[in-house]
Amino acid sequence: MSSLESENPRRRLPAIIFVLLLVVIGLLGGGYYLAPRFEREAPQVKLPDSDVLGLAPMEIVVADRGAGLKSVSATLSVGGTEHTLASEQYAQPLTEKKIALALPSKLAGVKEGPAVLRVVARDASLWNYFNGNEAVMQKNLTIDVTPPTIELVADDRYVNFGGVGVIVYKASADTATSGVRIGEYFFPGFQGQIKGHADYYLALFAHAYNVPPEAKAVLVATDKAANTREMPLAYELKDVKYRKSTIAISDNFLQNKIVPLLTDVGARQGTPKEVFVAVNKQLRKENEDKIAAITKKATPALLWRGAFSQLSNSKVEANFADARTYTYNNETIDTAHHLGYDLSVTKHYPVEAANSGAVAFVGDLGIYGNTVILDHGLGLFTLYGHLSSIEVKVGEPIQQRQILGNTGETGLAAGDHLHYGVYLDGVAVLPVEWWDPKWIRDNIEPKLEGQSGAAIAESQQPKARHKAAHKAVRKRR
Repeated sequence: MSSLESENPRRRLPAIIFVLLLVVIGLLGGGYYLAPRFEREAPQVKLPDSDVLGLAPMEIVVADRGAGLKSVSATLSVGGTEHTLASEQYAQPLTEKKIALALPSKLAGVKEGPAVLRVVARDASLWNYFNGNEAVMQKNLTIDVTPPTIELVADDRYVNFGGVGVIVYKASADTATSGVRIGEYFFPGFQGQIKGHADYYLALFAHAYNVPPEAKAVLVATDKAANTREMPLAYELKDVKYRKSTIAISDNFLQNKIVPLLTDVGARQGTPKEVFVAVNKQLRKENEDKIAAITKKATPALLWRGAFSQLSNSKVEANFADARTYTYNNETIDTAHHLGYDLSVTKHYPVEAANSGAVAFVGDLGIYGNTVILDHGLGLFTLYGHLSSIEVKVGEPIQQRQILGNTGETGLAAGDHLHYGVYLDGVAVLPVEWWDPKWIRDNIEPKLEGQSGAAIAESQQPKARHKAAHKAVRKRR
């Protein structure tokens, strides 16, 4: 062996050791680049809980918190044939990717039945001989592209603008959710409420004061595969005139009522207009959002009977859906709608429950002050605001005319009174209908008793009924 050949191993050894040291430093010595690139964790694939696939897209979520996602593919096997639903490659690794999987048009003729969904995700790691880590998820599905069936049993031919309509309908057994959609609002139906017809649904819906008169209500039924059937509802919308008013804001009101409602010290330092808007617009929206969240949690059972009660001996001082313009030093500074009735009697007057139900909320509610909200079932709630004291607790069952507390002037109240509101599935509705025994008898009770649409129509006298309802509205103004 030559001297040159005998020296080569010794010359190469330092180089090999140097390379190994670099790798060790990269992996163990805080190497922020090499370590993630050599990680061994496979991507996470989250499939929907539903085991049915319809015409609506099904969303999957794929994530990799290490090297990041490199590719995702999804296939659907139907009748021995594999169809590609998604195939994506990422030049830059992604931490997370949401993909909506939809049946391709070429599957339109495929029969409904069993299928297998397969999702494969690979990350950008250099592990596994630079091929990365792979995750494979499979799920057995049923293809279903047929929407549920719906049948209208009894409708409401007349609805007051801002008020409530009531319908009864049947839906096929594969229905997952159903109800009435109008504008941005959805009002769910409740099964098992109709006497003698356990399979019927009852839905209360509102043509809200802020929904255009020309908007159309639609009965909707959706199955587990998100297939949807729709049926337009036909009714005559009865006009209800809502008042407009202008309210001048004084410095005294700003300092004694508006400013104390602001918890942000910085917000209190603004101009009178900024301070007022912070309460009237921003805090009001927070409060209304909270009320909507509470009043969307419906008890699926009827908790009330008969007409609701107006606070005894009370006088209506402000109406529902009044459009208010607020001025300061003769300048318009903001607007708002008054979503209830202001009822006044005497100071600290006992506040009675309008009907039976259960206490859904008790506490301070910003502009409404000390507030009680009652759940009457089927999405219907009543609100009692500005109270000086409260005598009930959340979850407590309540009887009609039971004392909830006493009137006051907490929150944004200019004087001692009760703010009374009625909400249906998060939407403020016209309270006066619920005080009208005839409206209850004509619109709700026959449907609960299982009368057919023809029988209800025959028993009603629409013109007289709505004339009485409008008369009641005018009387309370």
